[in-house]
Amino acid sequence: MNMRDDGFPSKANPFERSAAHGELRLAGLATPVATISGEVMANNIRAMAEWCSARGIALSPHGKTTMAPQIWRQQLAAGAWAITVATPAQLRIARQAGIPRVIVANELIDPVALRWVYEQLTEDPDWRVICWVDSVAGVEAMSAQHDGTAPPIDVCVEFGSTDARGGVRSRAEAHDVAEAVAATPALRLVGVSGYEGVLVHGADPDELAEVDRYLRDLVDTHVSLFDFYETSEVLLSAGGSAYFDRVQAVLESQVGDRNGHTTRVVLRSGVYVVHDDGMYKDIAPQGRGIGPHLVAAMHVWGRVLSRPQPDLALLDVGRRDISFDVGMPIPQRVHRDGVWRPDDALAGASIFDLNDQHAYLRIAPDSPIAVGDVVRLGVSHPCTTFDKWSIIPVVDDPEIPNPRITDFIETWF
Repeated sequence: MNMRDDGFPSKANPFERSAAHGELRLAGLATPVATISGEVMANNIRAMAEWCSARGIALSPHGKTTMAPQIWRQQLAAGAWAITVATPAQLRIARQAGIPRVIVANELIDPVALRWVYEQLTEDPDWRVICWVDSVAGVEAMSAQHDGTAPPIDVCVEFGSTDARGGVRSRAEAHDVAEAVAATPALRLVGVSGYEGVLVHGADPDELAEVDRYLRDLVDTHVSLFDFYETSEVLLSAGGSAYFDRVQAVLESQVGDRNGHTTRVVLRSGVYVVHDDGMYKDIAPQGRGIGPHLVAAMHVWGRVLSRPQPDLALLDVGRRDISFDVGMPIPQRVHRDGVWRPDDALAGASIFDLNDQHAYLRIAPDSPIAVGDVVRLGVSHPCTTFDKWSIIPVVDDPEIPNPRITDFIETWF
């Protein structure tokens, strides 16, 4: 433990404290504090793995969601095919963590990073890295760092959409990139990739239809590149945590043998590991009545610092502690001295603003909430809660006011 580990007692490692003073419970940590339900997370990991396996789809979870090798190993043990990251720094963490197969869902252009990857592939030919490329210029940049002897980096042509991040914008561009890859010993073309999650942000019929149109174009691009693929098994990859059911429905027809190649469909969802109480609860497949059963596993607990007016309470949770980029935190339950307040204590309550270290909780004027009470908050888009905590306690049951801490998860952002 170090000075950055918010929430922990100033004295000693939590494990040592637990051994010296009996089991450690949440009340032994200062607020604010983020927690993960270990059992719920394990169930989510298992449910997603089983859902993919039953459909013949490989799962390569977005490790950037958690940046927690402890969680990555749980996902791999449940059957994940690889771990996905997004940056050279994240790739280094995956390498240090011993992850044998890593997808970099991004263009890898940085010269320092490229030289390091080629060195690692030379030292360990069994380590596999797969990244995206979407331009001839990108191919040239990657090739420029190859020393002529290192194994090639496996690449997928990324297929994009107008104003939607990286990726070629046409099948003709995809062919140009594939030809450039075929002409260099520095790279090996192994598939086509895309990401549908930036196209829309809801789940009404028109938005889902747009996702499907994009995925069909992705499939058509994949099929058009069979003559360029340099491996017997090729990858067709898409999928975040919002529309993975549509990815399955459109892409699974490509699973199997075709034109002398076997296509592996790779889904890259990440948030499913802890799900959420906001964005993904509303638009992920489960919210549409399909898909694996997922439950929110992450919460942030904050204390009432002030009740300066009848309809306002200020919590010690702010932008430094909890997600706010896609929806405000959700007040769920409140307790005082280990006893839940009545359910109606938060009736109609909402967080309407955050400062760096404060949350503005609108409450009913007659709410019994008082200074010192502890509020459990649900999270929307947990990716940006993970990156605010270097250590996250794992609890046995977030439905009790003072759960037992069973483990600690370290993040590496």
